[in-house]
Amino acid sequence: MTLSLSTPPAPSAAARPDAVRPRGWGLVVAAVVLLSGLGWLVMALMVVEMIPAIDMGALGPGMGLFNSFGPLAALPADVRATLQVLCLPTAATGGLSGWSLAQWGGALAMWAAMALAMMVPTAIPMLKRFHAASEGSVMATLAVLLGYVSVWLAYAVAATLAQWLFNAKLAVLSDVAASVSLAFSASVLLAAGIYQFTPVKRACLLRCWYPRFVFGTAGADRRVPLSAALVEGVRQGVSCLGCCSAVMGVMFAVGVMNLFWMVLLGALMAVEKSLPSRVLPPLAGALFLLAGAALVLVIRLGAAA
Repeated sequence: MTLSLSTPPAPSAAARPDAVRPRGWGLVVAAVVLLSGLGWLVMALMVVEMIPAIDMGALGPGMGLFNSFGPLAALPADVRATLQVLCLPTAATGGLSGWSLAQWGGALAMWAAMALAMMVPTAIPMLKRFHAASEGSVMATLAVLLGYVSVWLAYAVAATLAQWLFNAKLAVLSDVAASVSLAFSASVLLAAGIYQFTPVKRACLLRCWYPRFVFGTAGADRRVPLSAALVEGVRQGVSCLGCCSAVMGVMFAVGVMNLFWMVLLGALMAVEKSLPSRVLPPLAGALFLLAGAALVLVIRLGAAA
């Protein structure tokens, strides 16, 4: 599937398909809340399970505040035992290329939960437009959501492989997926900042602002086929991936399990995709570049000392 970089025209206010709110939209919102809530719940449980076991500051900037929340870790014994297998950092055991099965499963679960928590809410404007354009078809809109989520779950697999590379092979991430290299953090931030100014970012962001749906052949009752809706979801997911993957990648620099940065970057992506603006994307890019440059300066000053 090829993603065209052509710029879609902005629709007039009268032509926008979200000018009306067909019935059944509440069910779609409920599905979004359920999926996103599941992601946040899994991430919160993982972090809570770590509280009595490690210095929470090791998870990234700001997470040290959780060191004072020890009572939150008072979970039932069976729940703690299950989460410990998935969540607590463990030394490499010489399993699959240096990681144990528990590490592979924990990392994949973490990235999948992060994708649901951070990216599903940002799809609400697109889903609303599709729901209106499909004349209120709840099943078709849910199929779009499924296709969209599948793209981000694929991203979770790729991010897990990247985390393995950075941890087990390059040793720039700790066992709790926090950066242990200023040079690595600076590189991630600079790359994310540069990407904010690229034509690919702009084209994907425009498609998120003004999604254009191709329903295929509708049935006699004018309903959108579920297969066509699923493909639309994948298309929109790919556009969103091109828009937000670099910002998501910033988590490697600030700590993959850093809840504070999850909230901050998730909010940034939600606003960026919901409110057409020529200022916010380059502003975010400039901030990433400044942060990366500051780390480079710290490295140079440290080398000169």
